[in-house]
Amino acid sequence: MRNLDEVCKFGKMALILLLTSFCIGCGTAKTMRNMEVTGYCNCGQCCGWERGTWKCLKLDFWNRNIAAGPNKGASYSGLTASGTKPHEPQPGLISVDSLTHPWMIPVRIVFFPWLLLPRDGTIAADTRYHPFGTRMYIPGWGYGVVEDRGGAIKGPTRLDLYYSSHNRALQWGRKNVSVTIYRD
Repeated sequence: MRNLDEVCKFGKMALILLLTSFCIGCGTAKTMRNMEVTGYCNCGQCCGWERGTWKCLKLDFWNRNIAAGPNKGASYSGLTASGTKPHEPQPGLISVDSLTHPWMIPVRIVFFPWLLLPRDGTIAADTRYHPFGTRMYIPGWGYGVVEDRGGAIKGPTRLDLYYSSHNRALQWGRKNVSVTIYRD
């Protein structure tokens, strides 16, 4: 009987220690920083690629090649520096967007059920200051994760936000906004 009491006492202590360490570790640090944020897309003008090569007199227009830099002439894949495909944020069904546009809820449920779940967008940042996987909230754009780094993005106060169209990236332009950074 004494052994059973000792085992229960040890189990309770282990459970308390586990819950305490879990609760301490689950809090993420949140900081606000004023940053210069620009928009970019996957076009040749924003990402520095061109169609075709001069070896083929530009007749191989289906190929995309890097136009400048140390990898000039190499094939352009369109993937981010972390190896993912870039995407814009999706707010999901239960979000601020649902509160501001409630008439879209039935449309999302019936015609676009894959949009029910929120998805973070792609952010390009200087990975010396914001490593891959850093989650951020940008007002007017949404939540995003650092998955890319750009050639012109230097320093802790510069970000690029991915847009699927060049016109929308130009509409965003260059803004100074207060960005919320979530760190684990």
